[in-house]
Amino acid sequence: MENILRPIYQERASHSNTLAIIMIEKRNQTSPLTDNLDVALLVIVNDSDQSSFVKHYEYEDKKASLTVMTKDELNESILLGTNRRIVDWVLNGKILFDRNEYIIGLIDRLRTFPFSERKLKIGIEYGKLIRRYLEGKVFFESKQLLDAYNHIVHALHHLARLEVIDRGYYPEVTVWNQVKHIEPQIYKLYKELVESDESLEKRLELLFLASDFLIHSKTEVGAAHILTIMSEKESWYYNELYHHPELKYYSVDLSVLLEFLVEKNYVSIERIETKGKEVFHRSYFVAKKY
Repeated sequence: MENILRPIYQERASHSNTLAIIMIEKRNQTSPLTDNLDVALLVIVNDSDQSSFVKHYEYEDKKASLTVMTKDELNESILLGTNRRIVDWVLNGKILFDRNEYIIGLIDRLRTFPFSERKLKIGIEYGKLIRRYLEGKVFFESKQLLDAYNHIVHALHHLARLEVIDRGYYPEVTVWNQVKHIEPQIYKLYKELVESDESLEKRLELLFLASDFLIHSKTEVGAAHILTIMSEKESWYYNELYHHPELKYYSVDLSVLLEFLVEKNYVSIERIETKGKEVFHRSYFVAKKY
């Protein structure tokens, strides 16, 4: 298949804008990694007039895809985990073209996982964890057990990813296989939720109790990134935090995380008068105890 695709990727490699080309081959009969196609090609470019795009090709009984994305889109995808296959593609794909060892440098960065990137990814995962957990708790309390189950599974998944990142690894698609060896306690909670013979309500009740403890025990790790940024100024309006170059990645989870930190006394509030009677602006600052 590589020979068939060679004219396609060689044409891309001839462009000065192209940084690297990677080939990922189908490993199993069913292969979500390549969208069940026989081969996936990833072309990384320096910049582009359009956002990432994908083309599909067919030759006899073989199928292939070509994904083109900029280095900024690639980095954001890795950072936010929006396309978890990307890390697998970069680490395990076959390098067909690598200008100035761009991919070699990226692989080295992924394997060393710089601490600053790790803190940001942990913060993003912690925000998602808090939202899923709180939403799941509301469903549980209103006896919407299947919805509560769905949310607590996602919450445990974010907790697992947070633990993997904190240990210095990028979460893989098979994150539970990683967690099984890294943090057996979280893996055991997940197994109990999906395999226990207890009623669903009883399983959820026990999981929410255990998760409540784990979430609170991870607060200083999970909130370290946002608290470090907030320490740069005496106080912040929410809009300032929301548009911060790094905190913008928290997206809709920033508000719920901030309120959680207020409740846990990691962040304090100052009320600032407005023109409206008894209406105040909220200003946030890191609590002195932290």
